[in-house]
Amino acid sequence: MIKFIPLSLLLLLLLLPSSAAPTLSISQQFKEAPQFYNSPECPSTDHTEDGSTVHVAMTLDAAYIRGSMAAILSVLQHSSCPENIIFHFVTSASSNTFLLHDTIANSFPYLRFNVYPFEDSVVAGLISTSIRAALDCPLNYARSYLADILPTHVRKVVYLDSDLVLVDDIAKLAATPLRDSILAAPEYCNANFTFYFTPTFWSNPSLSSTFDDRKPCYFNTGVMVMDLDRWRDGGYTTKIEEWMELQKRMRIYELGSLPPFLLVFAGKIAPVDHRWNQHGLGGDNFRGLCRDLHPGPVSLLHWSGKSKPWVRLDAERPCPLDALWAPYDLLKPPFSFDS
Repeated sequence: MIKFIPLSLLLLLLLLPSSAAPTLSISQQFKEAPQFYNSPECPSTDHTEDGSTVHVAMTLDAAYIRGSMAAILSVLQHSSCPENIIFHFVTSASSNTFLLHDTIANSFPYLRFNVYPFEDSVVAGLISTSIRAALDCPLNYARSYLADILPTHVRKVVYLDSDLVLVDDIAKLAATPLRDSILAAPEYCNANFTFYFTPTFWSNPSLSSTFDDRKPCYFNTGVMVMDLDRWRDGGYTTKIEEWMELQKRMRIYELGSLPPFLLVFAGKIAPVDHRWNQHGLGGDNFRGLCRDLHPGPVSLLHWSGKSKPWVRLDAERPCPLDALWAPYDLLKPPFSFDS
């Protein structure tokens, strides 16, 4: 009789600390990705700080490693200058950082990347429970600390969630003019902005007046272009932390790391075309139902929400758009054992 190990269980076993995990080779679980080369017109990779380098920041953990691998592959595959991209991966300091590093290196041996440990204790005391447990993970807040985590020579970065794929050149997104703004992201001004904060917030004039001089719109923090120099100069991590501290004293929002970003930046960001974040493909935060694309062209598909494409594909209950994620999946079929 042949017994198969479910993919989700196999990944969990592989990413346990080495003392607890069986002896299995990570390189046998994920395929090696093709190597991608610069087109002739690309600037030399010897000049990494002349503006030609695209810095990409992502978080990296066991739960989303499969999504991260697909996202990396999609970025490289659609880039005209893939050798000019440097990835910056932020991991929990309590995770098996070496194993996560080796997982990336084995599938992308040519990739330019660094891994940075993030101490959960930096933010753990500021996190309030939200409507979905996955939103309460300290690593989910690491995007607020990128200016502190990444080296100071990284002045501008494209932040990407792990549950997305690009189908366009990331250099176009990285070239978004920030002008006087700290960050750029697609805005969704038709969304009900009041939904993101509690009645306690809106009924308190000293709080709701935060938006008096702005035209705030919802934006998704899973795709952002960030000016880290201006972030550092303006102390924006502290501004976000101040709202999180207030949230601990009085409930002013329900949605994890998003509302503090909205409180600090909504109405002040540089616009990005909606094609760069076709978000919500993972459904809502409760049921994760299938969704269609928003009208218009597509450069990036984002499975934000409760369900992820690899989970639905493994369960043989995919949504139609999950077929667009599948070609970037680097996971090999699971091992089988005779018994």
